[in-house]
Amino acid sequence: MSEQIVRLKPFINGQFVPSKSEKYMPIYDPSTGAQIAETPCCTVDEVEAAIQAAKAAFPAWSNTPVVKRVQILYKVRELMIKHMDELTHMVARENGKAWSEAEGDVLKAKEGTEQAIAAPSLMMGDSLMNVSNGFDTTLYREPLGVFAGLIPFNFPAMIPMGWMTPICIATGNTIVLKAASMTPMTAMRFAELYKEAGLPDGVINIVTCSRNEAEIFLTHPDVKGVSFVGSTSVGKHIYSVAAANGKRVQALTEAKNHALVLEDSPIERTAAGIINASFGCAGERCMALPVVVVQESIADQLVAAIVEKAKGLKVGPAYDKSTGMGPVVTAGHRKFVTDWIETGIKEGAKLVLDGRNITVPGYENGFYLGPTIFDNVTEEMTIGRFEVFGPVLCIKRVKDFEEGLRIMNDNPFANGSVIFTQNGHYAREFAKRTHGGMVGVNVGIPVPVGCFPFCGHKNSFFGDLHTLGKDGFRFFTESKSVTQRWFDDVEKTKKTVSTWDGTI
Repeated sequence: MSEQIVRLKPFINGQFVPSKSEKYMPIYDPSTGAQIAETPCCTVDEVEAAIQAAKAAFPAWSNTPVVKRVQILYKVRELMIKHMDELTHMVARENGKAWSEAEGDVLKAKEGTEQAIAAPSLMMGDSLMNVSNGFDTTLYREPLGVFAGLIPFNFPAMIPMGWMTPICIATGNTIVLKAASMTPMTAMRFAELYKEAGLPDGVINIVTCSRNEAEIFLTHPDVKGVSFVGSTSVGKHIYSVAAANGKRVQALTEAKNHALVLEDSPIERTAAGIINASFGCAGERCMALPVVVVQESIADQLVAAIVEKAKGLKVGPAYDKSTGMGPVVTAGHRKFVTDWIETGIKEGAKLVLDGRNITVPGYENGFYLGPTIFDNVTEEMTIGRFEVFGPVLCIKRVKDFEEGLRIMNDNPFANGSVIFTQNGHYAREFAKRTHGGMVGVNVGIPVPVGCFPFCGHKNSFFGDLHTLGKDGFRFFTESKSVTQRWFDDVEKTKKTVSTWDGTI
């Protein structure tokens, strides 16, 4: 008997409301290939209703003391812990992440929430008494209004409910999330938990829609800022249009992260780190490690170690806790990655491990790809230059540190960059000279914890203020300087005032 398909509803003004759309988008369980739900392509009127709900909620919410706002986030954190297994299963089921990776997705949402709870301290401004004779100045940080969060499919918990929502609402703003149509169920469950924690209606709203309806966010006069994670082409468009309409924008986009492995690296430990970074989350993350640049003197040894470990990686259903790597998100995305593998073959890269046509017993209809490894990838090959977003690793061989660094810095993307070495000089030179915004020294995925920003560079980010860290609080607030003075008896009698009164 086939599983009943759940029909989702947008979350507007604290309620799940039936959509009037005639178009619904399918949601699949990647582990089985079966459709489990469908979500509406919300109409323009429904997106507008979500924006207006957020706008209506803003005055009261922004006027709520920040200490009281974060008390609600404390309760949300408690509910996340209480429902950890449920949320983990939901991420695994709609996205395909292996269980431990899905749990990590939820834990990163918890981390972002904990960072937002620090808002009373991180929203503090500055002050200086007697900045000019008799004048005092105080700088405050204030919320702006309604923000839009445009979410990708690959982190259904962390990105909407760790990166975007907690800091946005802790600072007194309201938000409309456009959840990814392939993986919206986790965000909608979080909305229920926020409501249970006591969040007022309208502070969080969630819709699913196509790019056509989402264009409203970029030009709508009531939307003050846009946070986006996705492709570079879309990110550039969002940045240019929204910024031209006077909005705050942070657009986190594609990557092609490289690791430089020097000849003094311990082979087995380095290979283990590469496996985790390259094939974790089936490679569907912008901080994956799809390229390893290795010194020729140890290249054969390293490639052999990586291939051996990759062959031992158990590919299976996401909710089987023994699975090492789950499926990719959809059949369409599997074809996209497979096409890239075929491109790599045509370009002349040496396919040393082929993950195509893998089958998982009992889950033959799932969207599986095995770890895939190309050796002898050169700079002319697109497979090693552009984002594949799947479990595909490219090996580039170089003579020395300088050649490796040059190749890495020549890439148009600069999210993360990594060096494996035991040499302090090269580690320091690398950290200083690499273009990557997040740098790892013997760390395969150099994503810092939430008190630091997620700071990609070049074509991996468009905007001025990054997500998380102090940047996150600055993005969701604007500064206001208040200068004041109080007249003493002498000042009260003055009949004229200098043009530069108080400013010099």
